Amino acid sequence: MAGKFEVYEDAGGKYRFRLKAGNGEIVATGQGYASKEAAHKGVDAVRRAAADANVVDVKAAA
Repeated sequence: MAGKFEVYEDAGGKYRFRLKAGNGEIVATGQGYASKEAAHKGVDAVRRAAADANVVDVKAAA
């Protein structure tokens, strides 16, 4: 089964999104947005950014 983005209203009245893998596990979450439309735009922004994103290993600060 393919993953999916879920848009929902949190307890504080903000709209958020979460990305769920095909097995139902949450693999990413978004910030709080003032409107459902803004949360959908956030999903679109993540889709665009992730399409060509590189994976970079970052060393911990000493």
